Amino acid sequence: MSKDKRLLRKLYHYAIDGAFCVIIFALLIALAVGIVRTLAELSLTITEASVRLGFKDLITNVLSLIVVLELVRAFVDYFEHDRVRLEILVEVVIAFCLREMLLHIFEGKIRGLETLWWAGAILLLIVGRTLAVVYSPEKASFKKSSV
Repeated sequence: MSKDKRLLRKLYHYAIDGAFCVIIFALLIALAVGIVRTLAELSLTITEASVRLGFKDLITNVLSLIVVLELVRAFVDYFEHDRVRLEILVEVVIAFCLREMLLHIFEGKIRGLETLWWAGAILLLIVGRTLAVVYSPEKASFKKSSV
């Protein structure tokens, strides 16, 4: 590989790492703001006319924070492995789907068969994550080197 290509490749990696750092920083700020706002709105649970309305906001905020936390974990994981692992991305999607399903159930917008569809979709995602863990490239390279 020529010296110019190596330099371009190095610059590319620095640019990607910089972009991921900016994204992680932005997500951490959003997470911190979300936590502070959730704690500040905790008093609404007490002062709200209906306990259900206060809890609805609290649950929505907490579930959203979990999704953002999973996204932060996905980006941080990139630095450890120099790639975005499929299992982490599937975990983010599972957390998001669980959030949406729970919010729909809590609001009373989802019933019977629709709940079954959501649960089936989440189950398929869990199976996909399990397969991503079992057949990860790290384990495949380990098996090849030990044989």
